[in-house]
Amino acid sequence: MRIEFHSQTEERLRAALAGKPGIFKLFYDVVECGCNGVLVLLIVDEPEPTDIEVEGGPFRFVVDNRQEAQFDAVMRLEADPGYPSFKVTSDGSMFSSNLRVRDERRAQNE
Repeated sequence: MRIEFHSQTEERLRAALAGKPGIFKLFYDVVECGCNGVLVLLIVDEPEPTDIEVEGGPFRFVVDNRQEAQFDAVMRLEADPGYPSFKVTSDGSMFSSNLRVRDERRAQNE
């Protein structure tokens, strides 16, 4: 699996890291959503044992191996120029038009 993005998206991802180490995790969050899951982009300190690496340019990206089948081989992440969110698409699907970044690094929460 590979995640592609443009320069504006790269700038937004760098800003989300705020100069600190972190790993981006594309994840369907099913906790308290009352649905099949909401796609989120987490920033985490370390991958979980079930996470696998995916290509993500200059950033480290992971997905949970149990959720990998829900994604296409090539995904595109595009920053919304007028709103603090991203669009996630592939050649055949629109996965989210309002993806948000959620920082779950321990240092952020202490």
